[in-house]
Amino acid sequence: MSRLLYWLFLKPLSLLPYFILYRISDVVFFLLYICLGYRKKVVMYNLELAFPSKTKKEREQIAWDFYRHFCDLILEVIKNFSVTENQLRKRFVIHNKQVINDFAERGQSIILCGGHYANWEMWALAAPMQTQMPLVAIYKRLSNPYFDKKMRESRKKYGMQLVPTRATKDYLEEHNGELMGMVFAVDQSPADPKKCVWINFLGIETPAYFGAEKYAKELNLPVVFGHLRKVKRGYYESYFEVLTESPREDRKSTRLNS
Repeated sequence: MSRLLYWLFLKPLSLLPYFILYRISDVVFFLLYICLGYRKKVVMYNLELAFPSKTKKEREQIAWDFYRHFCDLILEVIKNFSVTENQLRKRFVIHNKQVINDFAERGQSIILCGGHYANWEMWALAAPMQTQMPLVAIYKRLSNPYFDKKMRESRKKYGMQLVPTRATKDYLEEHNGELMGMVFAVDQSPADPKKCVWINFLGIETPAYFGAEKYAKELNLPVVFGHLRKVKRGYYESYFEVLTESPREDRKSTRLNS
């Protein structure tokens, strides 16, 4: 069934030009938000928690914009099954790639952090072709084996290497000393509250993974944050910010220091 869904629906859909995909996204938005109100109560409740000072109308506008972007993102991820290198270079621009390239030229591996924001899937395809650093991303396996395989194939086709979350430690030990940018974009809610740190996020006590900091300190690797921004529909940009070059000496950290 998964194979049929991919070859009869997803793959042909991915071959359509972007302007047609965005017309489909408009229809999906109408059905999802206007007609069905998919998870709308949950979204509005969370917006009220995060932005208590905003008016109801302002929060409704945020929700509207979120759903529009969410529907676009779904179609853009599908497009990634067939997206070309030229399309990626046109639609995703990294402005200060030299930050990463400088580390690569010095033979210095790094921890590269980011979040599931803007279009991280497009970044995963575009970043390896725009930087000199070999990039290795931590990813969580999908429950469906066939789609897990297809997503891995899509993410890897322009140079990104992938390591399952549970194999991170073994991979780093096996490849210790090799040049790499280890990519952490793990901002899902931790399954085990004992294996996380609690931070204040948008005014709410929120559990967070600390793997990036853990490995940065253990291996004493510089930490770089990748900022993502949506320029306009279908176009994104990114820039890098060095958070620390000496994580073991950085005391502005979480509970791992204690």
